Amino acid sequence: MGNVERCDKTLPANAMMYAVRKDAALRARWKTDLEGLCREFGLSRAEYEAIRDKDPKRLMDLGVHQYYVPQILRLFFGNAQNSNSSETLECYKRAFPEQTAEALALQQRLEGRRG
Repeated sequence: MGNVERCDKTLPANAMMYAVRKDAALRARWKTDLEGLCREFGLSRAEYEAIRDKDPKRLMDLGVHQYYVPQILRLFFGNAQNSNSSETLECYKRAFPEQTAEALALQQRLEGRRG
């Protein structure tokens, strides 16, 4: 999945997320005017669409720092429902189907060893 080496420190989405996570007014705008907020921070159309579409893979491929990706999803879904059936986890499963299948297969093998 993501790694720090793929992060683009000059990417406007990273600067925006740094600001949004520290500012309640910007977090409120996230919910009411995401497109305007992204435009104000100079995000490209691709960055805006990846955020709007809640797509972790596209975000990381664009260079969004892996630390900010779950924070972006929390802004949409909150974090009260962090579980194996959360909307956030479902976004990751859709974005990374091969890795999800590998992880589930490994989980089944490990559980088979215990039983």
